[in-house]
Amino acid sequence: MKNIFKNRIPKTAGWLIPGLEIKRWFALIFLGSVLIIAGILTLSDPKQVYLFLRDLKSSVNVDLVAFISILLGSIFFFKGWQKTNLSMLDIHDEKEKENVLETLYRRKKLNKGPKIVAIGGGTGLSMLLRGIKKVTNNITAVVTVGDDGGSSGRLREEMGVLPPGDIRNCIAALADDEDLITKLFQYRFDMGEGLKGHSFGNLFLTALCSITGNMVRAVKESSNVLSIRGRVLPATLDDMKLAAEMEDGRVIHGESAIPEAHGKIKRLFTEPAECKALPEVLTAIKNADLIIMGPGSLYTSVIPNLLVKEIAQAVAKAKAKKIYVCNIMTQPGETDNYSVSSHVNAILTHAGSSDVLDAVLVNNSIPKNISPAYAEHNSYPVVLDNENLNPTGVKLVSTKLLEEEKSKSGLVRHSSSRVARAVYYWYRKSLRK
Repeated sequence: MKNIFKNRIPKTAGWLIPGLEIKRWFALIFLGSVLIIAGILTLSDPKQVYLFLRDLKSSVNVDLVAFISILLGSIFFFKGWQKTNLSMLDIHDEKEKENVLETLYRRKKLNKGPKIVAIGGGTGLSMLLRGIKKVTNNITAVVTVGDDGGSSGRLREEMGVLPPGDIRNCIAALADDEDLITKLFQYRFDMGEGLKGHSFGNLFLTALCSITGNMVRAVKESSNVLSIRGRVLPATLDDMKLAAEMEDGRVIHGESAIPEAHGKIKRLFTEPAECKALPEVLTAIKNADLIIMGPGSLYTSVIPNLLVKEIAQAVAKAKAKKIYVCNIMTQPGETDNYSVSSHVNAILTHAGSSDVLDAVLVNNSIPKNISPAYAEHNSYPVVLDNENLNPTGVKLVSTKLLEEEKSKSGLVRHSSSRVARAVYYWYRKSLRK
């Protein structure tokens, strides 16, 4: 978007580009000025003005003078109007002036984008949000609150707050710019008794939660500080903890313990069993144009949101287009030997409805020089088994989703821009059917 302002048009002319919704007010000011001038001329003696112009016409080229007068008047008028706006905004630096145009253009364009609800957690959801925020400002990120490990787990245990880690990552991902305050929000202490391992954002959210009384208000205030696009909401305010029943009969308690159990998951459930969904989440799902799930850890990031029955039911009933972004690689301890259809079936089963998904987005390109570290950790590319996917009724969307730079070094990572483009293209295409 910056290329629009830096390469294609002069800086001053940028104020007149389509989509800013500024020209209409410029025209209104100009019309008002014309009416004022007409009124002044009417109140004065029009005959004297006419005689003056007639005498002037005999000595100079009045048409040329009129043209120059209109041109200079328009330039002065426009510059005065522009400077007034910048003065009111208290902007003097040239770089800041360019940013104002970019911000205005982006806000006007993205405010008209589709209403998107992104459901998940972990690094997968934050990756998705970095791409989606370039499509629309109407984003609601619904984040799982089952995390009980690391800094989030410690704060949850010691302070009695909802785990802030995934929420913090989503807020940072939706921030307008990766500026100093965003980096500060993501800063993690690597020393200090009691501080080591904590991120500043987690501590900030925890403190705000104590001040404001609940995590929703804390997230809202944090979002205002970072000027994020969209909003981030926890799936529930209940103290939800994850548990998994394994196929060998074991029951594993705690999100962080589930992958460490090294078994096949038969069923995932929450403790307590009935968690109440946040009302704002249900409203966002009901009004959504597009609902996206994943990518991310299937059993510890994506499915936990659907274990809140009200959320699963709302997604099933929603008129929005619904798509799941499938992981590229299997995750040891969670999705060993899982194919695309295995991921989809797990979501449909735990949601209790086949209406929660219309399509699944999968990557169709794996780097030839894939790092041997994946195999060493028992992680392999997710196999596309279309013959098993067809009975689910979920349509397949296949394209290249890899981050190019990472691929060159053998790493497999989703590209936020490619995922966002693929999802948006599918959404636009599905509207035409």
